[in-house]
Amino acid sequence: MASEKPIVVVTCTAPVNIAVVKYWGKRDEELILPINSSLSVTLHQDQLKTTTTAAISRDFTEDRIWLNGREEDVGQPRLQACLREIRRLARKRRSGSHEDPLPLSLSYKVHVASENNFPTAAGLASSAAGYACLAYALARVYGVDSDLSEVARRGSGSACRSLYGGFVEWQMGERPDGKDSIACQVAPESHWPELRVLILVVSAERKPMGSTAGMQTSVETSALLKFRAEALVPVRMAEMTRCIRERDFQAFGQLTMKDSNQFHATCLDTFPPISYLSDTSRHIIQLVHRFNAHHGQTKVAYTFDAGPNAVVFTLDDTVAEFVAAVRHSFPPESNGDKFLKGLPVEPVLLSDELKAALGMDPVPGSIRYIIATQVGPGPQVLDDPGAHLLGPDGLPKPAA
Repeated sequence: MASEKPIVVVTCTAPVNIAVVKYWGKRDEELILPINSSLSVTLHQDQLKTTTTAAISRDFTEDRIWLNGREEDVGQPRLQACLREIRRLARKRRSGSHEDPLPLSLSYKVHVASENNFPTAAGLASSAAGYACLAYALARVYGVDSDLSEVARRGSGSACRSLYGGFVEWQMGERPDGKDSIACQVAPESHWPELRVLILVVSAERKPMGSTAGMQTSVETSALLKFRAEALVPVRMAEMTRCIRERDFQAFGQLTMKDSNQFHATCLDTFPPISYLSDTSRHIIQLVHRFNAHHGQTKVAYTFDAGPNAVVFTLDDTVAEFVAAVRHSFPPESNGDKFLKGLPVEPVLLSDELKAALGMDPVPGSIRYIIATQVGPGPQVLDDPGAHLLGPDGLPKPAA
């Protein structure tokens, strides 16, 4: 067929998301179906994003993938599940129309290159952005326009939430085949323009246990987790949705902190117990509560995923003062100028009252840096051919 190009190349970007009602525990390991619904905030891609190029060509002899410049094993089960799923959707779409017989491109092998604009090792939910980006890029090269929740979810559960911007709900669903376990947007990124997000990257400490193994052990051993999923999360989902719709920061912040604490409590209730928080994480928790107590209201809120880094939500009018409080309590060791990345923050002086209220001995160097960001949009297609990570031969472009 003359109309089929020798190589089809698409490049997309996708965001990181941070859950404020946590996903922890699967009811189906194979299909990646959760034991409870979850709700997240999509972060802006100017600060954190994955970029993925997917290419198909009749000249490719096998599927191949490169992550951050290194070729990886394309046989990983979750990667294979994504590829199978997208090809199934592509076949289904073509067979449902009365056009030509199935295009040859469905049998073409795919080359994928992906990179993050943030250190993968920093524990910043790279798998969610990565698999959302993969699903989005594969959908574009294979001409799939249906809901991609299932494709992304098969790679990493939380990845389905990175398919949308703003505030996103992953509905757990009820069907055993998972067809109703999908992500949908609760509110767009423009809904709450004053909301800001600060990521406090704690000095690298290896995770005690990856999320996949951790949540499996929790499901098997934690009675508290079962109670959380069945009795508490449904109420919290409704309340969190209300807080977001009404832009009620105090209630949003309190529920976000409580849900994070409860998630970590279920980790401690797991047997043997899992502890993802470090001493620095606990110092940050203390700092937030003392900061709020000083102001007599919830002005900042923390949440922690399966690792020691804190994600702090606040409104734009509080960012500068809270960053100054972090600098005071966790003085940067050497990189004073590189301590704050992302959105610019005006330096301010802390009042003596607030310093006294924080009442902590400074712990130098225990926070490596802060990324200041905000709520952002979902995946994007990059039209500029210069953005492609793969060259016309389908291999990674040499680093500039």
